[in-house]
Amino acid sequence: MDNKQDILRLLRDVADGGTSPEDALLQLKEEPFEDLDYAKVDYHRSVRQGAAEVIYGAGKTPEQIIGIVTAMGEKGIRNILVTRIGQEAAERLQEEVPAKYHPLPKLAIAFSQEREKRGNIIVVTGGTSDIPVAEEAALTAETMGNHVTRLYDVGVAGLHRLLSNMDVLMSARCVVAVAGMEGALASVIGGLVDCPVIAVPTSVGYGASFGGLSALLSMLNSCASGCSVVNIDNGFGAGYLASMINQMEGIKEDE
Repeated sequence: MDNKQDILRLLRDVADGGTSPEDALLQLKEEPFEDLDYAKVDYHRSVRQGAAEVIYGAGKTPEQIIGIVTAMGEKGIRNILVTRIGQEAAERLQEEVPAKYHPLPKLAIAFSQEREKRGNIIVVTGGTSDIPVAEEAALTAETMGNHVTRLYDVGVAGLHRLLSNMDVLMSARCVVAVAGMEGALASVIGGLVDCPVIAVPTSVGYGASFGGLSALLSMLNSCASGCSVVNIDNGFGAGYLASMINQMEGIKEDE
């Protein structure tokens, strides 16, 4: 029971007399999390937040990652994201469960299941060097059921490249702007579109960029309204937030 629909089915079964209230209560009490000793896997996160728990791979052993993913898979959870996972750990994971590894953003998706894509999120990068972070955002959003359009290498050093894609930008429900160096891309986009912009500073740049700190401060000081900022290189956080914005807009349209 990994989502709101499963709980609704259970409650309807209670209402129809197919399940006793006591049995339903037992199922709900057994579900919230599982203690694997090294991790407490949160099975109710999708009920509370609309998406399953995401596994941060950095710092975990391959055995720990496999154990967590396997436990989630056995509960019927699909489209499990494993972020910041290295090649060796990913290969070990693929030996044990069905998983696809994307080496550029270091992201694995286990027990993949096709979902209907809704809305439109645009992921934009200032340069080619920003693509690994952008792909983490794009793949996160796609896995969570969003249509994603990629618009890469359109930074302010050649502004005409961005301006030639105004029709694409104006179709977005949310834009993820990924840039290093001075991080000006987010402000420029924020002044052009009528939807939320999520700025992602990257650690791309020369010495005085201070590993992305310069881009972060520029984005935090943006004069464009409607821009929010996530942490340096946090493509996952941007993709997750963009999904929440896009899905909320979709609900409004359905109403």
